Amino acid sequence: MKEIILITGANGLIARKLAEKLDKEYTVRFLTRKKKKAHEFEWDLKKGSVDQAAFDNVSHIIHLAGANISEKRWTDARKRELISSRVDSARLLMDGVKKQNIKLKSFISASGINYYGTETTEKTYTEDDPAGKDFLSEVVVLWEKAADEFRKNGLAGRVVKLRTAVVLSEKEGALKKLMVPVEYGIGSPLGTGKQYMPWIHIEDIASMYEYAVKNHSLEGAYNAVAPEHTTNAAFTKEVAAVLNRPFIMPNVPAFLLKLIFGELSVAVLEGSRASAKKIMDSGFSFMFPDLHTALQDLLKDKINK
Repeated sequence: MKEIILITGANGLIARKLAEKLDKEYTVRFLTRKKKKAHEFEWDLKKGSVDQAAFDNVSHIIHLAGANISEKRWTDARKRELISSRVDSARLLMDGVKKQNIKLKSFISASGINYYGTETTEKTYTEDDPAGKDFLSEVVVLWEKAADEFRKNGLAGRVVKLRTAVVLSEKEGALKKLMVPVEYGIGSPLGTGKQYMPWIHIEDIASMYEYAVKNHSLEGAYNAVAPEHTTNAAFTKEVAAVLNRPFIMPNVPAFLLKLIFGELSVAVLEGSRASAKKIMDSGFSFMFPDLHTALQDLLKDKINK
């Protein structure tokens, strides 16, 4: 009999790719706001409700739900939503597990590479480094604490937290947004362009979650980031090169981005490196360890046009 995996964030990019990888060996269920298929179950964070049938005989929960960090300006209300969508949703899952009186084999949670703070330094952060002191690091710290409660309360045999970098996909997200000006020949670095931009290919992040499910020795936090480091300027230049577009425009001034995005602008204007050594030492292999190979794969349809 197949083990059952319950995934939150059903409509997200990672969830869809991950389900494809898990489907053959596991029974996959989704928690979603509106049920459309038999393997989907409804939950409502605002009402604090969840279909308890979703937890029947579940062995693993993969918690990917969370409001998009860069989708809207960070008003006070938006900040509360960013935290609640991660923390309160985890608590709702914990209540569901308690009511069903089950113990999960694993609780695997998304987390953020901004755990270390949003600043540009020459330091390469490892999982042993302390948390930062800005808003994004606060979000991630609370996110991870909510995940750790599953172990502390005896509801899961282990907890894994994947501190995820910018996920590159041809379908949506940062790469698709960045490609638009590049395709028109007006791609530009943001701010100084010297800020590091931790990234990971969609195939690799989905494979890392699959790896976390299957490898019972994994526990704790891991940086989900490609081993090759790149700055924002180098990233944009590589996209232009792969698409065979010019790269001659001046940098987009930091003050303009701050004017447009407010406090949110820090997410694109600052960034440091993070190490992939811990996950690699555990035995995980990246399919796309360098940016050029990743972009060649993701943009192949545009390259071949």
